Amino acid sequence: MFEEFRSLIAPVLTIFGDNRYIQALLAVALSFIAAWLFNRIIINGLRKLTQQTHFDLDDHLVDLLNSPIYSSILLLGFSTATLILSPPALALKIILSLIQSLALLVWALFLLRSNRFLLTSIARNEERIKIVHQQTLPLFLNLINITIVVLAIYFLFSAWNIDMTAWLASAGIVGIAVGFAAKDTLANLFSGVFIMADAPYKIGDFIVLDTGERGKVTHIGVRSTRILTRADVEVTIPNAVMGNTKIINESGGPHEKNRCQISVGVSYGSNIDKVRKILIDIAHAETMVCSNPQPKVRFRLFGASSLDFDLLVWIDKPRLRGAVVDSLNCEIYRKFIEHDIEIPYSKQDLYIKEFPPQS
Repeated sequence: MFEEFRSLIAPVLTIFGDNRYIQALLAVALSFIAAWLFNRIIINGLRKLTQQTHFDLDDHLVDLLNSPIYSSILLLGFSTATLILSPPALALKIILSLIQSLALLVWALFLLRSNRFLLTSIARNEERIKIVHQQTLPLFLNLINITIVVLAIYFLFSAWNIDMTAWLASAGIVGIAVGFAAKDTLANLFSGVFIMADAPYKIGDFIVLDTGERGKVTHIGVRSTRILTRADVEVTIPNAVMGNTKIINESGGPHEKNRCQISVGVSYGSNIDKVRKILIDIAHAETMVCSNPQPKVRFRLFGASSLDFDLLVWIDKPRLRGAVVDSLNCEIYRKFIEHDIEIPYSKQDLYIKEFPPQS
């Protein structure tokens, strides 16, 4: 690349004679002029264009892009001057490698800064890319930064003509060994990323696991998920388990409202219309029960010793289920006693056929 640029500007440099030092000095001067013109014309023009937009992303990118391009133009001028001066082969190789290293450093810093700014901007707007948000931001930020640093180191070694084959082979063997040793940790890591991307639940949701634990999600990390049960006990579940189990999200769906079912049986011969009205009145009188959707009563079954009814009500939050069930059960029992509605229960009658003869 340096040789091509030198041959491109060679006609301009020969105008001032064949003196190598004058040509080298002229190449450096032209690079400063080109960098100044780039800064004054192109960058300022781009800034005026980006100021007309309604978002700040392009403004910051233009500011970040200014420094690496400005520095690259200057480094290109110095490399051309070095080629014109034609120092000894070893010195030429060292100087050009040093210039390439500086260019790699400048562009690596630009990529690191741009990566942080872009991912931070994306994390602030979770509606566009849901996988990147405030919790997953450090993960993606570190992964991309590591990739940038590794590539920069690889090209840096290449600029100094250092063979990386042995290093890459060693890194591959170490990576395989680490992968086997930390397979559980990696499984949790990837499961955590997929959970955050798929979002089957979020912080604040009430979930029920296959094992019976029910609680509020308090933390979704890269390695594990934590839920707080109704007994105020925090349960930590590895993400590998969460990713391979059935989860009931009581806060999911179109809204957070949750339905409660109160089952009650009345004796045969009871006035079912009266039972239905009492249950509906109890539901309407309960302040924790939603008025929309309306409470419902369903006659479910002719039981062995009872007529089985279900009172279906909706509550605003899943965490209210226990309190609502308690309140409705108490009121149903009071009202049934008040209206002489019998709740049947299992009874056993013992018949004695005869007493044993007395001796």
